[in-house]
Amino acid sequence: MNVRRRHISGVAIAVACALGLAGLSACTTDRAAAAAGGELDVVASFYPMAFLAERIGGSHVRVTSLTKPGQEPHDLEVSVRQRVRIEEADAVLYLKGLQPTVDEVVAQSEAKTKIDAAALTTLEQHGTEVGGHAAEHDTHDHDHEEAGKDPHIWLDPVKYAEVARGVGAALEKADPEHAADYRRNTAALAGELGELDTRFREGLAGVRSKVFITTHAAFGYLAERYGLTEEAVSGLDPESEPSVNRVKDLETMAKADGVTTVFYETLVSDRTARTIARDAGLRTDVLDPIEGITDQSRGTDYFSVQEANLKALRTALGAK
Repeated sequence: MNVRRRHISGVAIAVACALGLAGLSACTTDRAAAAAGGELDVVASFYPMAFLAERIGGSHVRVTSLTKPGQEPHDLEVSVRQRVRIEEADAVLYLKGLQPTVDEVVAQSEAKTKIDAAALTTLEQHGTEVGGHAAEHDTHDHDHEEAGKDPHIWLDPVKYAEVARGVGAALEKADPEHAADYRRNTAALAGELGELDTRFREGLAGVRSKVFITTHAAFGYLAERYGLTEEAVSGLDPESEPSVNRVKDLETMAKADGVTTVFYETLVSDRTARTIARDAGLRTDVLDPIEGITDQSRGTDYFSVQEANLKALRTALGAK
């Protein structure tokens, strides 16, 4: 394999010195092992990016994720050691707009290949309501939104496939010796995502209700793809607190549209969801934004968790 590795840059040396000799030794050992294995050293920002790199890269890549399992990716603060990894990586795969500290470090780094997943598809403005169905039930004169460019593209299998193709092309360019393998792996992954899209489309056809409530506005692209409306308690930031008026709006809307369930997620507290569900006489269930895989996840990888999400939506929306 002809992957050229650079000497440690001045920035990396300065950062490594802050770690001390032990840290520098460990980092150097890790990189030497990767070089000996002839692998492309890829740093991914969080699980959906790492999943793409591993599936497309196969045996030709060594993938390190900046976000640990169980860690809320929006809250990630890049450590000094991680800055070194980014600086010296052959490729960095990240999603601009999701993790501001990652965006900053990558922009300042000298990594040879920078792959921004957000640039490989089209991002849309989303707020707490996506789908346009439930605004008629709003009885208050205020904005719903906390709107912004929504980075949660991986939850839409079609958009995720677009990103996968772009990642595959970038890896081909970074490591042309194995381009055929990257191309084949990309096609296989895109095919699986196409099959998942079909299962969602067929599984959500003919549901009794089109509206679902989530605590975090992560499912806007999925809702739009399959003709649903996501009503989120909070906006794109999972830690933001809802207003009293927003909670009242959701309770009114739930009664009008026959909503049965308030969905929460595994990496964020379910307290708000359970409070709203109790006050409105609704159930609670998990709808996983797949920002990380943990022991609490309803599956072991992207596809199995998406299948669990589909099952949960079918139950909540009254699939026939």
